[in-house]
Amino acid sequence: MVEVTLAEIGALTQRALTAHGADEWIATEVTRAVVEAEATGNKICGLYYLESYCQQLRTGRVNGTVEPVVARERPGFVRVDGKLGFAQAAFAKALPEALAAARENGTAVLAVGHTHTCTSLGFFTGQIARAGLIALGMTNASPIVAPPGGKTRVIGTNPIAFSVPDGQGGVAMQFDQSTTTVALGKITMAKAAGQSIPEGWALDVDGNPTTDPTAALGGSLVSMGGYKGWGFGLMAEILAAAMTGSVFSRDVKPLKAPEGPPHNLGQFYILIDPSASDDFGARMVTLAESVTQDEGARMPGQGRTLAETVMVPDALWDQLSAMR
Repeated sequence: MVEVTLAEIGALTQRALTAHGADEWIATEVTRAVVEAEATGNKICGLYYLESYCQQLRTGRVNGTVEPVVARERPGFVRVDGKLGFAQAAFAKALPEALAAARENGTAVLAVGHTHTCTSLGFFTGQIARAGLIALGMTNASPIVAPPGGKTRVIGTNPIAFSVPDGQGGVAMQFDQSTTTVALGKITMAKAAGQSIPEGWALDVDGNPTTDPTAALGGSLVSMGGYKGWGFGLMAEILAAAMTGSVFSRDVKPLKAPEGPPHNLGQFYILIDPSASDDFGARMVTLAESVTQDEGARMPGQGRTLAETVMVPDALWDQLSAMR
């Protein structure tokens, strides 16, 4: 393992993305997401994805030069067409308009359509919360989840993220989770490491529980809480795909495959201005005090500190450093 700084990760990521065809400003937005993922220990959404980004820039699965188009179609409805480019760039272009719409109307939605995978949803909802608004976000992904009682993949891991401002430019609470028992990346990382997975994570192609990551990748993942998680996954599918004009999970090819059609995924964000409640801040303090009254208990996302340096496998760092 090699210890590297966030600045080194940022410089390497920016250099690799621009070398493979991304415009400077677009590479900067993607780099911000990669750095934050590494700083928070979210390895699946960090450097682990960089090689895929670069390969897909070269093959055209993602457009690194396109300019997203933002429109406020109704007072509280903001839409951005990502033009099959990076989700991070599309979100960055649309965020000011979405924030303005929410402050004017009390609530607003931001529909992000036709983009590459956004990886970590919390990266986006966290930005909304740091701007002072409550954020609920969701997206869809390549098909890996069958309905309870079925075997055919219909939806993706379809994550949901929720972030709440602390009134001081920070985040009082945040969770970011897939609607499956575990994120797909943990299965693929287990396979790469030659490790088994816990029972209850996945089913094989015949619908039987499995601890073999290869069998899991050929089968389907299990929704968290069974029917309950399945319902949340479908909710995310409807809002992220149907409300943005993007593709349903069933039509998305494996996200990290170097070649193939663009992801064409969507994200859907609900923005709420907490100033609509006269005592929102005080009530959040009361709630947090109730949650944290027992030693070791905390609000989701609290107590998390950003690492200044992170450990990266030598082979991965050497491979990414050599990318030109």
